Amino acid sequence: MSFIEELTWRGMIHQMMPGTEQQLEKEMTTAYLGIDPTADSLHIGHLVGVMMLKHFQRSGHKPIALVGGATGMIGDPSMKSQERKLLDEKTLRHNQEAIKAQLAKFLDFDSDAPNAAEMVNNYDWMKNFSFLDFIRDVGKHITVNYMMAKDSVKKRLLGESQQGMSFTEFSYQLVQGYDFLNLYREKNCRLQLGGSDQWGNITTGTELIRRTLGGEAFALTCPLITKADGGKFGKTESGNVWLDARYTSPYKFYQFWLNVSDADAEKYIKIFTELSKEEIEDLIAQQNEDPGKRPLQHRLAREITTMVHSAELYDKAVEASQILFNPKATEALHNLDEATLLEIMEGVPQFEVSREKINEGVRLIELLTEGAPVFPSKGEMRKMTQQGGLSVNKEKATDPELIVTPEMLLNDKYILVSRGKRNHFLLIAK
Repeated sequence: MSFIEELTWRGMIHQMMPGTEQQLEKEMTTAYLGIDPTADSLHIGHLVGVMMLKHFQRSGHKPIALVGGATGMIGDPSMKSQERKLLDEKTLRHNQEAIKAQLAKFLDFDSDAPNAAEMVNNYDWMKNFSFLDFIRDVGKHITVNYMMAKDSVKKRLLGESQQGMSFTEFSYQLVQGYDFLNLYREKNCRLQLGGSDQWGNITTGTELIRRTLGGEAFALTCPLITKADGGKFGKTESGNVWLDARYTSPYKFYQFWLNVSDADAEKYIKIFTELSKEEIEDLIAQQNEDPGKRPLQHRLAREITTMVHSAELYDKAVEASQILFNPKATEALHNLDEATLLEIMEGVPQFEVSREKINEGVRLIELLTEGAPVFPSKGEMRKMTQQGGLSVNKEKATDPELIVTPEMLLNDKYILVSRGKRNHFLLIAK
């Protein structure tokens, strides 16, 4: 499939400038996508653009990832209600390196292929550009009327916010437009990719190329991803879902994809994986036949967690997610780090118990009745134990008089108590 055909069936094209498809059919083409470097990690909101670059390279074309060091110092007004905080150069450089390491999991930067990916930073060509040179060489080619007509500008000026729009932000589209002009001139870049909210900025670039060099350049945007219920994609109660394990653990990352709705899973598996049309149609058919098995969500979570983290971390995330429901998960439970253990136990009732008593050695029946209200009475605790329904750290407890010692603590702090198959409690020794 061609790049356009691939993106079309995946539902990844929102707008496309006339002539774009013909340009891509004619020759190997260079395209760029801008990435905001305001953090040292991408989040899943960036992944649509990253997947566009990945498909672009797979189709035989050359992708450029542009880190907006200069534009990051300004702040894009598109669809934002207020200005962002500006970053210093040292922070931007650190963020750039971290982002390139993440992109290397999706793009080939290192081979000697003619379409090997490149990363550039617009700060490199903007830092020595004087204000007078910029308004003379760039600003004179684009009228204020043209800039005011852009949706991103109109929404800010006519919006409810009383802040209006600073000149700094107003000039953003000129700076982004110059990026395209510079890459067109220096790297023969003919196409800019981006989200649908970037259409105005991208077309300013194509217009600047036309007016200054008489050249022809193209634009293609993907739709902004939404959830079927209208909620914002990629946002959870704790904020963004990040690609860096320091901010979103592989377990939480895996859980995010595993828990998307059926309608969203059908859409996301086309956008965020490389699975073929036939494979996806087969998974959709399986889902329709037996929705309870959720094959779409399981495959989506596997593909994307493996791509972003690794097969090994995917396996660990699956193992961790089964701990509460797998009676034979004793070893896996003992191997968990504290952060993942607490993530798994989110929502599980938690009780503080006396570390001093555990250090001295406390009877299990006393710990689960007087130490923590896992059982309302000792009689009920004995009955559950006799019936084989009580387990401690996934090991069946057969003796109510068992002495609980510090050696039994998970991560030197926790005990998982399970009453039957569904009732779990986390005891925290303090």
